[in-house]
Amino acid sequence: MTVHSFSPGGAVGGRPDPVADATPAEPDRPEIFRAAVASLQATAVRAEVGIEPLRPPQRLAPFSYALAAEIISPDGLDLATGRLVLLHDPDGHEAWDGVLRLVAYAQAELDEQMGIDPMLPTVGWSWLTGALADRGAGHRAAGGTVTQTTSTRFGDLHGPSTTVSMELRASWTADDADLGPHLLAFADLLCTAAGLPPEGITVLSTS
Repeated sequence: MTVHSFSPGGAVGGRPDPVADATPAEPDRPEIFRAAVASLQATAVRAEVGIEPLRPPQRLAPFSYALAAEIISPDGLDLATGRLVLLHDPDGHEAWDGVLRLVAYAQAELDEQMGIDPMLPTVGWSWLTGALADRGAGHRAAGGTVTQTTSTRFGDLHGPSTTVSMELRASWTADDADLGPHLLAFADLLCTAAGLPPEGITVLSTS
């Protein structure tokens, strides 16, 4: 197995698994956090992306909210999966440069031809930053890692002889509580990783 990682500047907002050891947020939530959650809940993503609430973490920040996302092919295969976690600390956090931090995780198996490209980690990071820019998701203090993994099967194991996957872990601070553009950008990232065409474009069959 070959693993390649790319780490742009900045620190991810918490290294522990963002969905582990979690409990629901407290009822007396600050207004900015409630507005941020409401904006996520009100945002409709493209039909190919399944979004559902996820039990949020409790130890990374005083207040948190989480979503799980997945893209499944018509024949039932997982094309891409991910999580988007909102963290809020009313007192702020020096590393965040703000009070609203988004933590994202995305994973997808890629076409072997694309997967062996040594530039894939850099390209994968550009999928996120480009999506945030295209959606007008104002942010700062972004950082994370992109890991490229190649696995080769031997013996009696079923499946392709070689598979390539990409994992992206990132975090960034939102400029304001309108997080709809951030969720749309995250969905765009998953769709790109899954190999889907841009929204509104239909790929014609060549058969």
